[in-house]
Amino acid sequence: MKRFKGVVVKFLSMAAARVVGMSGTGRRPTLKDIAAETGLSMAAVSYALRGLHGTPETRQRVQDAADRLGYQADPVARALASGRSGSIGVLCASLEDLWQQRVAAALGRELLAPDRNAWIIDSAGDADRQLELAQHLVDHRADAIVVIPIDPAAKAWAEIAKQAPVIAIGDALPGAKAKSEVIFDNETGVSTALRRLADAGHRSVAVLSPTRRFEVERPAEELAQRVAADLGLELRLLQCPHDLAGATDVARTLLTTPTRPTGILALADSMAFGVYAASRELGLRIPDDLSLLGYDDQPMSQLLTPPLSTFHWPLDELVTHVVTRVTSAVDTNRRVRRTTLTPTLIERGSVAAPPST
Repeated sequence: MKRFKGVVVKFLSMAAARVVGMSGTGRRPTLKDIAAETGLSMAAVSYALRGLHGTPETRQRVQDAADRLGYQADPVARALASGRSGSIGVLCASLEDLWQQRVAAALGRELLAPDRNAWIIDSAGDADRQLELAQHLVDHRADAIVVIPIDPAAKAWAEIAKQAPVIAIGDALPGAKAKSEVIFDNETGVSTALRRLADAGHRSVAVLSPTRRFEVERPAEELAQRVAADLGLELRLLQCPHDLAGATDVARTLLTTPTRPTGILALADSMAFGVYAASRELGLRIPDDLSLLGYDDQPMSQLLTPPLSTFHWPLDELVTHVVTRVTSAVDTNRRVRRTTLTPTLIERGSVAAPPST
């Protein structure tokens, strides 16, 4: 036990020595200390540490002195001086959605920089909560807000976008002047999916959506109704959660109705997993008794029996577009033109002709 304590004391002593630095004062080194060490002015030291002015030799001399003294920039002071917090809010619709988890993780990695970090926040599928969280980010001086909107048409987005740069993912914010938008080509995705089912012979189709139809209707849901009407499909649009238990409950209820559909489009693979679970429970075979399409190509979708046919969206391209737009919004406050991402249908083994009656 004494040895353990000795190790701890030694560790703390080494840490304290690093904090004291070369001056031996026990206080946190400041720009004034570096200026005294290098013979430069405090302004010159500040510029050199930020790489703004000075020759490469001068910047290196200042950095060497900062390292010797154990200097670390005060993030609060830097934020006050620059007018920036260094924080980017990433406001997800629901982190129950596996695809949004992947997007949030990728953005968290790519947005991380010496003077910048990302706050990953879950709206839990609640449109009003998402708007409250967005205002919370504004109040806490987030430099920008990246949002996967639940209700893109909500009027509150206009006011939020006046207070902080907003970059929307998935759906545009029609009533707000967002700094930029990385939009999904749902016209291609939804129409391709429903035409695939129609071409296979299906006439009764259900679409599982993360939103409540009569409270919030996003472009993908509006498209589904329009395309289904054009194709002569009988369409049911149902709210479905992303979690496995909740998605299974919705699918079980749907598949035990007297007029159950023969084809289903799930607007997230996580919802399709619930259809697999309910089908197995009810003794229904995919695709012999029921055809199923997912929408966001989760890696595990390939491992299902049969593998799930779904849509691939270019995640790396999405993240690059978003990070570029965040940087532009924060550094220049300029609006960047909207970009649109188009999905690709990945045919596997979950779609076939409907069962003969």
